[in-house]
Amino acid sequence: MSFTSYIERLQSILERIKREQSHTIKQAGHYVADALAAGGIIHAFGTGHSHLIADEAFFRAGGIAAVNPILHERLIFLKGALESTRAEREAGFAGKLLATENVQSADAGIIISNSGRNAAPIEMALEMKKHGLRVIAITSLEQSRTSQSLDSSGKRLFEIADVTIDNCTPPGDGLLTLPGLKTTIGPSSTVAGATIINSVIIEAASELLRRGELVPVLPSANLEGVSEQTLSKVLQRYQQRIRYLDVDNPAKAHGER
Repeated sequence: MSFTSYIERLQSILERIKREQSHTIKQAGHYVADALAAGGIIHAFGTGHSHLIADEAFFRAGGIAAVNPILHERLIFLKGALESTRAEREAGFAGKLLATENVQSADAGIIISNSGRNAAPIEMALEMKKHGLRVIAITSLEQSRTSQSLDSSGKRLFEIADVTIDNCTPPGDGLLTLPGLKTTIGPSSTVAGATIINSVIIEAASELLRRGELVPVLPSANLEGVSEQTLSKVLQRYQQRIRYLDVDNPAKAHGER
């Protein structure tokens, strides 16, 4: 069956990540631990479907509280599918977006871009580095190395980041070729990216524990005994740094506008 081949190839990618990206994941975890130990937070950014990886790390049961996803409606399909492609290639867009965030030099950035060639992720990486942040990239090196940059810098994301984690996915993202189809099918970068960003966070938590630091991990809101107050207690220290936290805003908490 075709879907079993898809799962087998996903498993192969995850095995490659475990085997080939161990060092970069550990290094990225070290950077995240340094940021958290210094009182910083992690800014996560991706465009198109890569924004799902930034979302994956935010307010995540079993994840850390100190993650700020940098989102914009033009980049996450809310203004249209093709508009998201236009926005990620628009010069100057990422710089204006970052200027609306509370960025401090103690922070770190995680930027996700499968191709690593579009203006928004590249510009975001450059702007973060101007603010003194260490930048972690999650990208497909096989695709990016054979792609021409669409940013005015002429650089690709992996050429800017302090550490680059290869998601080990093929150019075009699809894993299968089916009879009758000219385009590959079965995307792989979301599964690979989610695995990588959670692995980085786990490494960071392990490093913080080795240093005797507290780790702000969020429990699931759907476990017995976990209340909104439980979550608010973990999130409280980050309410001034992370845009989408509504710890002290009952109107937001109840969906009012």
